Amino acid sequence: MNRGASFLARRRRALKRGFRAETLALLFLMLKGYRPLARRFGGKGGEIDLIMRRGRAIAFVEVKARDALEAALEAIGPGKRRVFSRAAAHWLTRNPWATSCDLRADAVLITPRRLPRHIVAVFELEIGA
Repeated sequence: MNRGASFLARRRRALKRGFRAETLALLFLMLKGYRPLARRFGGKGGEIDLIMRRGRAIAFVEVKARDALEAALEAIGPGKRRVFSRAAAHWLTRNPWATSCDLRADAVLITPRRLPRHIVAVFELEIGA
């Protein structure tokens, strides 16, 4: 297999793993009483894996699948937070009704042989007032 083909094979595996992790996170959050508003929302150069609502709270959810919880949490660094916040602000411009809700950035961490871990308000959204 040449380099290009092996890169594409790795990329396909990563995308498949990510899609499975997002599906698991979606189901997990629905069991906790959240309802989905959007999945894989792309905007302003970033993507939000899940946008969920429960009551007056809207959670912009980053899903990370890694071999260890620490690695999953570390994958949500400052750059990711900025891009994620810009995408959330973009979603809000399309859904102005949501600005009156409680907005937060959550994470669902997926690791092998463990239940998903939901972290509420994992970081502060950088959304201009």
